[in-house]
Formats: sequence, C-alpha cells, structure tokens
Amino acid sequence: MTTLILHEKEPITHGHAIATRLNGDLSAHRNGQRINTVESLPADTLSELRQRYDFDINALPEDFDPAAVRLVVSDMDSTLISIECIDEIADFAGLKPQVAAITEAAMRGELDFAQSLTRRVALLKGLPESVLDRVYNERLKLNPGAERMLAGLKKNSIRFALVSGGFTFFTERLKARLGIDYTLANSLEIENGVLTGRVLGSIVGAEAKAGFLLQLCQDLGIQPSQAVAVGDGANDLKMMAVAGLGIAYHAKPKVQQQAHCAINHSGLEAVLGLLGIEGD
Repeated sequence: MTTLILHEKEPITHGHAIATRLNGDLSAHRNGQRINTVESLPADTLSELRQRYDFDINALPEDFDPAAVRLVVSDMDSTLISIECIDEIADFAGLKPQVAAITEAAMRGELDFAQSLTRRVALLKGLPESVLDRVYNERLKLNPGAERMLAGLKKNSIRFALVSGGFTFFTERLKARLGIDYTLANSLEIENGVLTGRVLGSIVGAEAKAGFLLQLCQDLGIQPSQAVAVGDGANDLKMMAVAGLGIAYHAKPKVQQQAHCAINHSGLEAVLGLLGIEGD
C-alpha cells in the first residue's frame, strides 16, 4: 500500500481527482489530505503529479511508521533558517559573491564540503567577532513554519536536533532561543576578538551529520527508522539515508532526487503533516 500526503489546505477538489486516478481512498489529514492506494506509486507518476499541481505531494516509504518517530534532525542554513550564515559573514568583508558561489557549489555536491568550508572560512580572516552578532541580530530569520514545527514536535514528545556545517555561534543561540534539544556544528577560531580564518577541530560534514543522528538514536534507545532527517544540501544526504524518513526542504535537485519526500511549496509545518501530528 502507498500513502500519499497532499499538503493542500484548500477545498479537496484536486484530492478527489488524484484519488480517482490512483484508485485510492481520500481522507482529511492534518491541514492537508491523505490518499491510500493498494498498489505502489511509480516514480514517474509522482513526478508528473508534482509538476501538475502547485502544492507538495509526497509518498511515504512503505516501511515508515510516522507514529513511531521520536527524533527529528534538521540542517540549519537554508533549512531551519533562511540564510547561509557564512555568506552573510563574508558580506562584511565584501566577499559575499565569491563565498556564496563556493557555498552553492558545495550544496549541489560539486565540491568536497570540508575543503570548501576551509576555503570559505579562510576568506573571513581578520573580520571582527562582532560581525557574527550582526548576522544573528540583523539577518538571521527562521524559515516559515519553523516555530510551528518545533511546537508540534515538542507537544508530541519528539526530540529535535539541529546539526550544521555552519557554526556553533548560531546553533547555540538558536538552541537557547527555541528550546532545541541537541546541536552540533563547527567552531570558528577567534583570537583577540578577531576571526583567524580557521575552524577548530574536525569539520562537521556529511559523515559527521549521519554519525550525529545515529549516536542520538543510540542515546535515546530508538532505531534509526524512528528518526527523520531534514535538509537542503548534498552534505545532508548521508544523514537522510540512515533515517527512517529523509525530507528535502526547498533543496538542491540532487537532494530532492534522493530524499524520500520533498517540500517545495509549504513551510516547515509540512513536516508535521508528514508525521500526521498537529502544530500549535
């Protein structure tokens, strides 16, 4: 059986049409609609439906149980928040276009993440630490639906972890502000109030993100199948692969192709819809 989630809040006209085409049963589902079909849904049919309708349509993996989920792990930059922090930091050095181009290539999977981060951080050398505060206070915004998603997860006793190839300066502030359970990110080296252009310790890349998810599962006494991973870039693919459900959020094409589900029209509240739970 295939379970199809339609992230559409409007009248269910489209839902009826899709259900009829797929010989499925239509029902209301957490600010959207749900279609259950006896047969598996071909990938090309799902792709066609997504191109035809201007709302998100996702098929849950047949072995995924939303009711069993106890952990959601999310990327930070361009996923929980709307910016790439390193690009905004570089703007204070007049280097945003150059750094943003490297970031974009890395997120598409065209560059090795660790090497690309080392290159980008090196360009920040000499900037005062105060620019980090300015980026956080003046430019960092949560993506639509973020707070609603977090409230819904908390209400249902689902832990939330923020993992980032970005920086602890931002993840720790978001942790305190939003009541996030766990965080992991890179630490910028700062000496005498100035960025040195180096990262302290091992770089948090694709392997570290996947390892973080697996370690949290072990600590919580749950299976990886009970975890959900959300991200937008190629360095999120490995953690998506080990999770029970991988969600591409307004993601690069490579990520959308490999994730179980893709959110392109909705905000982060759509994560709750995929889990069948309410948000505040």
